[in-house]
Amino acid sequence: MPTEHILLESDVRELPEPGRGRKLHAAFQCASRLRRRRLALVIVDYYYLGVRSGRASRARDYVLDLRFIEPPLIRRHVPWRWIAGSAGLAVLTALCAWHIAQSAGHWWRQGWLLVCAALFAATVCACLVSVWRTTETLTLESVHGRATLLEYTAGLGTLRAARQFMRKLAAHIQLAIAARRASKVEHLRDEMREHFRLKEAGVLSPQQYEAAKARILAQHGASAGDGWGVSE
Repeated sequence: MPTEHILLESDVRELPEPGRGRKLHAAFQCASRLRRRRLALVIVDYYYLGVRSGRASRARDYVLDLRFIEPPLIRRHVPWRWIAGSAGLAVLTALCAWHIAQSAGHWWRQGWLLVCAALFAATVCACLVSVWRTTETLTLESVHGRATLLEYTAGLGTLRAARQFMRKLAAHIQLAIAARRASKVEHLRDEMREHFRLKEAGVLSPQQYEAAKARILAQHGASAGDGWGVSE
């Protein structure tokens, strides 16, 4: 079976450097104070997305080629069990306080007071955990490699202001789709090169790169019907 070798260093588009795009189309910034993380996104030169993500002291800057990106996805996680537990503890706290109020004698001398205080403290802790675990996560994945290229988690409502930017980003992804290679096989080669570039830039770990490469190779095999190798 013939094997086709692809040089990943060749035939690569010149990407704009972070913060040095020739034309800026839209930008978005947000910060999660609770998690001490920041996110800044900017659409550059129609087909590229500049990313700055991480803590202020260790933020990472890189550029993504929108030809190889799936539309952005925002997931919301609500910890219903923790919320139900918080509500249950609140009810128990209220019942305990009512029992103390209805009892005769000095309320501060009753043993139920310690129980009520413990229930109240547990209720507060459960509420704080519920708030912490209620999150919104923005995810960007590659098309065929299914590699996670951006994952930013923040508190509920933090990404609300990103809705308009995400619509613009989805529109630019559609523009980038029109600029893809006409042949799927050629596009898969380009996507392989893009994953290799992101691995060299430190965006993808070697394990993530190998997993993405295997998925792309599987797609190529389904499209072309023969094997192909990759030279790095």
